[in-house]
Amino acid sequence: MPLSFRKTQILELAQEAGHVSVEDLASRFGVTLQTIRRDLSELADDGMLARVHGGAVVPQGAANIGYAERRTINKEAKAAIARLCAAEIPDNSSVLLNIGTSTEAVAMELLGHANLTVITNNMKVANILAANPSCQIIVAGGVLRHSDGGLVGDLTTQAIEQFKVDRAIIGTSALDPDGDLMDFDIQEVRVSRAIIQRSRQVFLVTDRSKLTRSAPVRIASLRDLDAIFTDYLPDDLIARCREWETRVCLTREG
Repeated sequence: MPLSFRKTQILELAQEAGHVSVEDLASRFGVTLQTIRRDLSELADDGMLARVHGGAVVPQGAANIGYAERRTINKEAKAAIARLCAAEIPDNSSVLLNIGTSTEAVAMELLGHANLTVITNNMKVANILAANPSCQIIVAGGVLRHSDGGLVGDLTTQAIEQFKVDRAIIGTSALDPDGDLMDFDIQEVRVSRAIIQRSRQVFLVTDRSKLTRSAPVRIASLRDLDAIFTDYLPDDLIARCREWETRVCLTREG
């Protein structure tokens, strides 16, 4: 079921702080304690939160790292990955970019490209590419996630479904040993799946840190993608990608 605006905000607050209280939420949203308890129970039923006395907490293994911290993790590697990926994006083409610090790094590398049409649900990507005067930018509207400038929800998914682009460039919060792309927010995952479906080619940009992380929601498999751009991939996953005909593009550091 799609989340209401209030429950989306509750989930975002919980993911940022690790926990929320019924009284604080009722005061923030101007609703009754009973309404908040019902919201928390429904989020718990969906596996997004765990109910505790007086509120709810983020389940173990379901909390994302804060945006500011994510920006600093493997920063140089992300820049190298972004350059490798951007080199395969031709001028005069259409591109979809989703939420994430890795896709933001790619946006920086696309500043010198000419006549791109970029569709994104990432406000930071849009702001970066606004400095490229030949780039047409289309923002897929939806519910703004204040923590990272991402747009999510049904409106975002519906907007993405109006397009068919040459290439998608996506990030992921975690890369499972089986080759599955994983994330934390089911609404963001729905948007990412729509991006994959509406693109002729799909490129994943991710660094080695995602191999040591876990997240609860599956986006897709590497078998569903055309290429992965990274600084490292285990030999067994490289072998699987070869079987799946998914190109593995490693930076020199890899």
